[in-house]
Amino acid sequence: MFARLPSLRLPGLPRVFARFAALAGLALMAACDVAAPGAGGDGGPRIDPAQPIRVALLVPGGSGQDDADFIAASLENAARMAIADLQGAQIDLRVYNTGRSANQAAAMTQTAIADGAAIILGPLDAQSAAAAGLAALPSQTNVLAFSNNTAIAGGNVFVLGRTFDNIADRLVDYTSAQGIDRYLILHQDDLAGQTGRDAVASAVRQNGGTLLGVEAYPFSQDGIFSRAPAIAQAVQSSGAEAVFVTDSVAGGLPILATALTDRGLDPAASPLAGLTRWDSAPQALSLPGLQNGYFALPDTDLNAAFERRYEATYGTRPHPLAGLAYDGIAAIGALVAAGDTDALTRARLTQGSGFQGTGGPFRLLSDGTNQRALAVARVQNNQVVIVDPAPRSFGGAGF
Repeated sequence: MFARLPSLRLPGLPRVFARFAALAGLALMAACDVAAPGAGGDGGPRIDPAQPIRVALLVPGGSGQDDADFIAASLENAARMAIADLQGAQIDLRVYNTGRSANQAAAMTQTAIADGAAIILGPLDAQSAAAAGLAALPSQTNVLAFSNNTAIAGGNVFVLGRTFDNIADRLVDYTSAQGIDRYLILHQDDLAGQTGRDAVASAVRQNGGTLLGVEAYPFSQDGIFSRAPAIAQAVQSSGAEAVFVTDSVAGGLPILATALTDRGLDPAASPLAGLTRWDSAPQALSLPGLQNGYFALPDTDLNAAFERRYEATYGTRPHPLAGLAYDGIAAIGALVAAGDTDALTRARLTQGSGFQGTGGPFRLLSDGTNQRALAVARVQNNQVVIVDPAPRSFGGAGF
């Protein structure tokens, strides 16, 4: 995913959001201008599906950061849950700590391949995933990274995280079906904001909508306040029927939404639509500026069932990213269970039928990105209301 955001240090950030920032910040993983490894054709090691398949799990443990160690434990626990659920496939899981270091990720990838790993699951950060992909390229070993940064996808690297492209397409597809086709984009002026901006612009074009304009703001509290009057004026004068925002509730979104409503923006006339999970900070749902707004999330029933099972097994709630490790093992296991020696090649990993994950169906695409089933939620009366459920299979509404 994307870098730890400077919004976590916004001066004067309302205390109600501050305690969500540290954990959410680690979930927004490191990014920079990293390139995907070279194309790998349909490469991948041949396996004997009748024997245990060695899978390397790269987790951010060993960094000395409590939050990173919590993520590492959650990922490992979820992977072992998935292994216990498999039928017709044997997985020999080996766990490697990478800390938050790209160099360590590359070294652990080389060690894992020398140990006989047929596929790499992880690592967490975008830079680390790119490094792992390069380290795995000579052996044509595929990497299923926990990142959502599409800049590092491609070749032998696949990203498992929910991408801005996937989210933007889902939200634009839904809102356009409701008669909304005039959009404005507001984004923080950093890499994550720019990536989100591009994802929304592409989704609007592909769905036949009209992009009325793009407004950026410096990623600081003072920057938001200084730009708020001009942004509010731009929204009101544009006639936008929906306003996409790329910021998060752990970052600048609460300040932005409040500043805009204070300057007369009517969320009933021009609702916000967000690329991040607004429900990660329940207090944010009471903000006037987020009322009537849209965001996307996985199938709530399936995701809740996974979290209950995890808590019953391990006695604690999982980190929100834990499901990605479960999904990765589920995909690997489903392919191995089919009994083919080429189960872990790019051609098989990108099968159109996809896989069943903790939040519903998902599939890996040939460009290294993914498509996930997502529900559309709306904030109504300070509560999250699912207005369009996540599809349970490919080919239906929502895909």
